[in-house]
Amino acid sequence: MFIARVLGEVVSTIEHESLRGRKLLIVDRIDTNGQSLDDSLIAVDSVDAGVGDTVLVVDEGGSAAIVTGLPNPPIRTVIVGVIDSIDVEV
Repeated sequence: MFIARVLGEVVSTIEHESLRGRKLLIVDRIDTNGQSLDDSLIAVDSVDAGVGDTVLVVDEGGSAAIVTGLPNPPIRTVIVGVIDSIDVEV
C-alpha cells in the first residue's frame, strides 16, 4: 500500500471486458510530505477519486480482486481511499 496523488485520467477505446465502466487514473507515488517519488502508475479507481486528490493505493493482485469483486481480474493497482490529511508525529 502507498500514498499517491492523482495526476490525470486514462481514456481507452479498447479495453479488457472487466475494465468496462471503470475509471483508470494516473497516480504519482508521494511521501508523507507530499513530495513526488517519481514513480507513476495507472490505477483502477474504486472510490471516485479525481485529479489532484491524495489517495491510498493497493498494488497487489489479490487485493485488487477483493476490492473489485472480480475473480482473477487483469488488475494489480487499485485506488482504495481518498486521503483528507496526513499527520506524522516524529
